[in-house]
Amino acid sequence: MSRRIVIMGAAGRDFHNFNVLFRGHEQIEVVAFTATQIPDIEGRRYPPELSGPRYPQGIPILPEKELPGLIEEDHIDEVVFSYSDVAHQYVMEKASQVIALGADFRLIGSRDSMLAAAVPVIAVCAVRTGSGKSQTTRKIARDLRELGKKAVVVRHPMPYGDLSAQAVQRFETLEDMERQRCTIEEMEEYEPHIRLGFTVYAGVDYGRILEQAQGEADVILWDGGNNDIPFYKPDLHITVADPHRVGHELSYFPGRVNLIMADVVVINKVDTASAEAVSALRDNIRRVNPAAAVVNAASPISLEGGERIGGRRVLVVEDGPTLTHGEMKYGAGVIAARKYGAAEIVDPREFTSGLIRRTYEAYPDIGCVLPAVGYGRQQIKDLEATIDNVPCDLVIIATPVDLTRIISIDKPMLKVGYELKEIGKPDLMDLIKKYLSL
Repeated sequence: MSRRIVIMGAAGRDFHNFNVLFRGHEQIEVVAFTATQIPDIEGRRYPPELSGPRYPQGIPILPEKELPGLIEEDHIDEVVFSYSDVAHQYVMEKASQVIALGADFRLIGSRDSMLAAAVPVIAVCAVRTGSGKSQTTRKIARDLRELGKKAVVVRHPMPYGDLSAQAVQRFETLEDMERQRCTIEEMEEYEPHIRLGFTVYAGVDYGRILEQAQGEADVILWDGGNNDIPFYKPDLHITVADPHRVGHELSYFPGRVNLIMADVVVINKVDTASAEAVSALRDNIRRVNPAAAVVNAASPISLEGGERIGGRRVLVVEDGPTLTHGEMKYGAGVIAARKYGAAEIVDPREFTSGLIRRTYEAYPDIGCVLPAVGYGRQQIKDLEATIDNVPCDLVIIATPVDLTRIISIDKPMLKVGYELKEIGKPDLMDLIKKYLSL
């Protein structure tokens, strides 16, 4: 008798767990995926080209709210929780619901879900979305180049379109992103690497991605998403922690897993956090993982024309997932607005359009900044309309992607950048040399 399971996910870790553990398993039948976090993901199917011969019709992807009915009506034996950046309380609430309905609740271990590479792997993960993982990854890529090593970046999945077409994606130019119809969320992650001259892989089938990526890499640089654990077994595991959210490194899943597993913990944003917060975070790291090396770092902003902000009414557009999944109230854009003396940060909420309004309804604590969300064409159109609606003198854009390539912005604007800057020793170059014997 097959064991009937449902995989709870958000178009990423769920597909990876299926591919690695369940696709060819003769004693397991995956009845459905359920989806959350990402708008308009449900209602699709995991296609037969990816699900394999045991699933000739593919596998339905259903809204997570349908999970109780699935368990009862389809006689589900087990539910596998497979998404990230959620509070421990949230995970156990889901577990309690599943167990009360009679099914088992399972979390997949790192040993079973990590694939082994033929080349060294450096994994950059985080305890929460918005901790500064992306700029840390870019810094390590530049360090590897300085050491004469070719780094290929493999990004945590964001397959929000045609899953069959997105099984293995390779990005070397900005045109590659346009050709493969990337969302704003994807471009935010891929574009900075591409502009620095690094190749990026992403997609759905990370076994096939690994085979291709390791063929052109001296080192694979795993660029983790949300606060998920790596899909590839790392030779060096780096976890970025955020002193603006002290305590989250202990109370979010699987961020705490990354903290426990880390060889190196980067305490980022030490320049903008209080000394008390940095000290408390350092104490938590020592308590959970006393063997980890600790690197202090900042993410200073760069901005040309900052003097134009003084006395102006500004709209701040921040990195989307940092505000939504990451639950941050502000980012680099707000820091720039305050630093250069903006008269007012205009609250965009009463001027929102369509799906952007729904984003604020789903994440009511976002506050008076605009998340650069664009998971589909309509949401991108609504983002453009919202920016157009907001009465302001200047738009401050602090998302890593060049939004002007995607939407039309008719207002004066400034672009904020930020890169990682280590403070003191050890630094990342020292630790890369040590762990990889470079």
